[in-house]
Amino acid sequence: MNALYLTIPLAMLIALGALIVFFWSLKSGQYEDIEGPKYRMLFDDDEEKKPISKTGEQRHAE
Repeated sequence: MNALYLTIPLAMLIALGALIVFFWSLKSGQYEDIEGPKYRMLFDDDEEKKPISKTGEQRHAE
């Protein structure tokens, strides 16, 4: 019974912390564009990201 006096307030503090972090992320715009990264991944142009060597040839990713 004595353990409940410690665990219940501790659980409430953890839940309050999680709620604060959730509202902070909501306010900062973390959930504005949920589906955008999925489409950006599909249409990402890999040719621009490959470094060009001094001879002008493109290097293959290893």
